Amino acid sequence: MAGQLKTLTNRMVAALKVERDTVFWDRNLQGFGVRVYPTGGKVYIVHARGPTKGKRPRRVTIGRHDVLQTDQARQRAALIIARIKAGEEPMPLPLAARESGGPTVADLAARYLEQHVAVRLKPATQNYVRGILRNHILPAVGRVPAAAVERRHVIELQQTLGTRINTANKVVKILSHMYRLGVGWGLVAEGRNPCRLVEKLPERPRERFLTDAEYARLGRVMDEAVESGAASPVAVTALRLLMLTGCRKNEVLTLRWTEVDLDTGELHLADSKTGPRVVHLPPTAVKLLEALPRPQDSPWVFPGRDRDGRFSGGGLHHVWRTVRTRADLDDVRIHDLRHSFASRALALGETLPVIGRLLGHSDIEATARYAHLPDALIHESAERIADSIADEIL
Repeated sequence: MAGQLKTLTNRMVAALKVERDTVFWDRNLQGFGVRVYPTGGKVYIVHARGPTKGKRPRRVTIGRHDVLQTDQARQRAALIIARIKAGEEPMPLPLAARESGGPTVADLAARYLEQHVAVRLKPATQNYVRGILRNHILPAVGRVPAAAVERRHVIELQQTLGTRINTANKVVKILSHMYRLGVGWGLVAEGRNPCRLVEKLPERPRERFLTDAEYARLGRVMDEAVESGAASPVAVTALRLLMLTGCRKNEVLTLRWTEVDLDTGELHLADSKTGPRVVHLPPTAVKLLEALPRPQDSPWVFPGRDRDGRFSGGGLHHVWRTVRTRADLDDVRIHDLRHSFASRALALGETLPVIGRLLGHSDIEATARYAHLPDALIHESAERIADSIADEIL
């Protein structure tokens, strides 16, 4: 949200509450502000432009409000703004690092993208890693010599992400991997990894899965959306296939008719996140696919207007937002349909190894993170167990 002017004091910052991310700028020191998150997190920042015309302004995170007093943050901000306006690095590097030079983090990142990301990772993961580098790592330490990055720089980089804990952990993981590979490439000295002692931030597992009533409401809303023209039959069929199989979104959107065997009720995926795999189709899913038209000029099960002729991920997300809003399920993501499939399987008594095979997981730990039992079932189990013990002791 657009910034608002305030006279920032420790008491005032502590009292700030917002419904969406908002930056409050200080009236007395231009470029000094605090970003406030709906969760209550508050991070002091600096936004200043250097002496070179046409260059984009620099944005630097100073620290969290629960660590710094507002006056301390303002003092640091004044020094950082002065350095940026003088054309210097916002944070001075150690003397040894300034004198050593050597390859920068940007050099290390370029090698990482060329020799690891482009060779070993799937396209979707490649795009994700490039985004992490482009949006977070390179703006913060890209111009810094790789030998000069210290643990404090990595911790400050974590802090810039505020309450985006998952992203903060990914940033540190990718940076650490770059340094480990950099040793073999001769770009980093042995044992020189500034991420080694940086603790991973505790992540809160997301436990959102659909109830019986929510499934029923979604089914009704999807029918209505198709009838009214608010959603295309192709998109709604893709969503239903996700619900009935627990497949990943890209596994469905990249599905080709050559991978579909309706006689045996199987999808033979040539490639997935964990490599080739077979998806077993229930009869309801087979009927959905049998009802789909098969354009002769398209190999895709779900054709659309994407560059290669597929139905795009963005298009599916647009339809999903429409459907979930009408079903009053604004907190449910497309990926939660996969969680819901796993949780329903667990509630029906399926074992984790079986659920893992159905989902295409490579290890049982991943399955355990997906499958959760509803509170009602846990309560019923607790009651049955206690009743059996009570018969003996009461």
